[in-house]
Amino acid sequence: MTAPFPFKMRLPVISAPMFLVSGPELVIAAAKAGIGGAFPTPNCRTSAELDAWMGQITDALSPDNGPWVANLITHSTNARLADDLALVAEYKPQIVITALGSPKPVMETVKSYGGLVFADVVNMALARKAAAAGVDGMACISAGAGGHTGHLNPFAFISAIRDFFDGYIAVGGGIADGAGVAGAIAAGADLVYMGTRFLAATESRAQDGYKAMVVDSGPDDLLVSPAITGTNASWLIPSLVAAGLDPKELSAPVTRDYSGDAAHKRWQDIWAAGQGLQSIDAVLPTAQIVDRLEAEYWTAIDRFAAHSRAMEMTS
Repeated sequence: MTAPFPFKMRLPVISAPMFLVSGPELVIAAAKAGIGGAFPTPNCRTSAELDAWMGQITDALSPDNGPWVANLITHSTNARLADDLALVAEYKPQIVITALGSPKPVMETVKSYGGLVFADVVNMALARKAAAAGVDGMACISAGAGGHTGHLNPFAFISAIRDFFDGYIAVGGGIADGAGVAGAIAAGADLVYMGTRFLAATESRAQDGYKAMVVDSGPDDLLVSPAITGTNASWLIPSLVAAGLDPKELSAPVTRDYSGDAAHKRWQDIWAAGQGLQSIDAVLPTAQIVDRLEAEYWTAIDRFAAHSRAMEMTS
């Protein structure tokens, strides 16, 4: 049985870490709005910049705010991992989410100050490895997620992991409104990992054209392809066309590339998004987005309660 979540939150939502999009402004706004705010450490090009970001975040937040979250790449190719981990030990984010590698390198550091370690997982094999490593939770990237996406239905993913894991589950993939949050919690998740919904937030670092495209697009404007990085990712078709690419004639690169200047340029010029686009109709401050999510969440819960009462009356 999952223990009660130890951090104060208005809604069980984390604004997911988005490459080149999530910065301290979005993290702070999310936490102050009462949800979790996350950013990937590779968004900082140097350890000195990461030091400044973490200092800015911790100076701005209080224990009454939602948790802030650092997303670390633990793959052996991350030459900066030791330096980033030293900053984690100094600034103590409440949650550290590991990606593209084993969570083991961060466990001792994060647990020493009482933080939680989540592992980013996209399939059952990775989920079992994360459970064996002793993580506190998993960020389950499902079908419908933006950027590097999973292939499993979020409800099926939650159910399968619950067969062997009683830690925290954060699920992401196509969930962009409060009703979806309520549905994920009812299905056994503890948190919802929500990226696309915050792409068009005022505090997002997405380019203005990117935000406008997110507002103007829907689920049919997406293409899942390995052509840009070598791994399946969900891309906005209009951005592919604007970059001079034919969505019908894409071929995957020979090698995968997640970092470095080339990757930065690709993600700057070609824009990712998930299937929750239909819920986004304007560029809004994060606080207003969370207000809307909360209203939708409680409306969904009230609808479920009314449905349950009606079923009882007919049984």
